[in-house]
Amino acid sequence: MRIDTTKEHSELAEDFIKDDEKASWHDGALWWIRQKRDIQANKTPQWEELRQAASDIKSNVISNLQQYLIQFEENLTKNGVKVYWADSAEEHNEIVYSILKAKEIDKMVKSKSMLTEELNLNEYLQERGIEVINSDLGEYIQQIDNEPPSHVVLPCIHKRKEEIAELFHTHLGTEKGMSDPTLLTRAARKHLRNVFHSRRANLTGVNFAVAETGEYVVCTNEGNADMGAHLAEVQIASMGLEKIIPEKKHLGIFLRLLARSATGQPITIYSSHHKKPRPGHEMHLILVDCGRSRLLGLKDFRDSLKCIKCGACMNTCPVYRKSGGLSYHNTITGPIGAILAPNLDMKRQADLPFASTLCGSCSNVCPVKIDIHVQLYKWRQEIVKSGYVSNSKSVSMKAMTLTLSSPALYKATGKTGRWLLKHAPFAVNNKFNPWYKQREMPYGPKESFGEWYEKNGKKDGKE
Repeated sequence: MRIDTTKEHSELAEDFIKDDEKASWHDGALWWIRQKRDIQANKTPQWEELRQAASDIKSNVISNLQQYLIQFEENLTKNGVKVYWADSAEEHNEIVYSILKAKEIDKMVKSKSMLTEELNLNEYLQERGIEVINSDLGEYIQQIDNEPPSHVVLPCIHKRKEEIAELFHTHLGTEKGMSDPTLLTRAARKHLRNVFHSRRANLTGVNFAVAETGEYVVCTNEGNADMGAHLAEVQIASMGLEKIIPEKKHLGIFLRLLARSATGQPITIYSSHHKKPRPGHEMHLILVDCGRSRLLGLKDFRDSLKCIKCGACMNTCPVYRKSGGLSYHNTITGPIGAILAPNLDMKRQADLPFASTLCGSCSNVCPVKIDIHVQLYKWRQEIVKSGYVSNSKSVSMKAMTLTLSSPALYKATGKTGRWLLKHAPFAVNNKFNPWYKQREMPYGPKESFGEWYEKNGKKDGKE
């Protein structure tokens, strides 16, 4: 089912963790991928130098974005590719529709593209009578279950094979209860092969776009993007402005980082370069802004445009692993999504930057060295300043500020808290205390550290 966008992250997360076994399995599956990433990083010479190089290249790109985009457009045009610019989701979707309508196409196959998920392209086209099938296996599973992807690389990581078996039995007619992954994959492959052969149009995302040559690169493990592109007469690519890299030689750096960070592989199975249309065929590329230029103008957050959508921050994040991707009510989930979302709609996404422990693990694994946890903290400050936190949180933070700024009040509050925990624990162990929902509150200590230090800290002449 579709996510209930009226709920906050905390409410959706609570729904997810009600199934404790599933939440624990989800946590373990993603941590296993994180461990695979670590193995590959440790086996790769100059791993930290690669990360720094990638970060520096991306810093150069976002500082000279206009120049590189113009160069990229010029080279695309020379290569025979038709180029479009879209400022919004509506503009992008209208462009895709106009391309298909001009060729009288009413069926399209699409490979993984988080950008078109962000822009709600499938729904837009289907409302206008155009059928769209997602060919990435994970995205296809999510599509037939009427759910968005829960992860940028592993769209259905939150589903167990038994759930997928039920979906395939309903939609593909597989044997009921048949949950063998190999047999399920074969069933999907057979169905999708027919889709590829019957679609005249194909749309892909873009992993990297080379300004120097006017080509773009699509990375997959299934080859579905290649099948779609090779068999369709009309090839469309949707690309966020930030996907640019300056020169082809830089690809080696990013391709070495991408798969290792995403899934713990040395390289993606397919890294396909698309440069010019074949004779008798068409290639179209749409450059999409949709809030990216606004983010570029925010000094504290512009580095998030470096993101190469590897999902490493999601695989390591203790909050994401436990709460599931669909709890983020945003296309890009996890730590990086919690940075990108408030830029698009601060009021609606105000809760997401608070869905973090600020442990810094996301920043530690980011292949382009985005300071994710720092940006999450800064977004919290911006959200509070803009008045987009709940009244209860605002009042509690003001009370905490007052308490921490007054030593006398701090001591008095501490004594009151210890007394309540010892003599009236029901005052804090109740449904009105969110912390009590998942944990037992501690026993009240006999004395505070300050009181203990007054009696013991100066013994033996020590201060």
